[in-house]
Amino acid sequence: MVRRRQIIAAGAALALPALGTARAQAITLNGASQFNDEHAFTKCMVRFEELVKKYYGKPINFVLHKNSSLGLEKQYFEYMAQGRAVDYAVVSPAHMSTFSRAAPFIDAPFLFNDLNHWNKVLNEDVLKPVADEIARRAQVMLIGYAGGGVRNIFANKVVRNMEELRGLKIRVQGAPIWSRTFQAAGMSPTVIAYNEVYNAIQNNVIEAGENEAAGVEQMRFYEVAPNLALTQHAITIRPLCFSVRTFNALPKDLQEAILRAGKEAGAYGREIESGEDEQKLVALERAGKLKRIPFADRAEMKRRVDPVIAEYAKEIGAEAILARMQSLIG
Repeated sequence: MVRRRQIIAAGAALALPALGTARAQAITLNGASQFNDEHAFTKCMVRFEELVKKYYGKPINFVLHKNSSLGLEKQYFEYMAQGRAVDYAVVSPAHMSTFSRAAPFIDAPFLFNDLNHWNKVLNEDVLKPVADEIARRAQVMLIGYAGGGVRNIFANKVVRNMEELRGLKIRVQGAPIWSRTFQAAGMSPTVIAYNEVYNAIQNNVIEAGENEAAGVEQMRFYEVAPNLALTQHAITIRPLCFSVRTFNALPKDLQEAILRAGKEAGAYGREIESGEDEQKLVALERAGKLKRIPFADRAEMKRRVDPVIAEYAKEIGAEAILARMQSLIG
């Protein structure tokens, strides 16, 4: 903990003088990733850095802190909101719920029929009202949208249908919509920090979790939960975020480069993750690390969840967003 605080303090010290003396020396921007170089989120941020340098055309430095060296995504978002230590990062919408109740809704279970529908929603900028609210209330901009991984349930036992799903002790993200939808489907959800899921399954605190292929591979969840039930219950949206406080201190031409690069880097991240999803699962299965289990009752699972989604959208004032999403199906 002491070492982490020292690193964060050092990061803040690096960033602030750089912004204050932009004319005298190259600006330095600090990014953060929970993952290593091979993860789609890290690759997305590396592409963002490359594109900013290209479009800005002037000296600029980037420091990308990987492998959770600055904590987890929840901390990254807090740092960006405060304008210290982290200037840009890919963050799950679940960690934005304090500032926008609609944020976790944007990739809730069973919102998207398939990848084509998901891409339409992002390309049509349906999520702009949510992004505007987060920028206003949290001082964090959503400058691009990465993600694209299809989420399934990994478990320490075989789960093939709704009967076997009933009562499953499963870890979910902290946003209320995840607990509500998984309860409606008959499971027993509990909120556990992402980096504690492996040990929680190993120690029989829970039986399962849910994630896309990249997360299952990176966190080695297959070692404690080798059965992957193909529920295909969600497609991830992972915003590429940037601190408003940092952004406002930058020269206008750099601001323009960041906005342009963010949109393009997000699209690149979606292409990588959606393209790698199946490849990663096939490779893990061939290596004998996990077994993909067909799930027979996806339609029934969706039928139980849909009313919860509609009710939640009404509760948080996201009915128009949900209606717009549904209008793009087909």
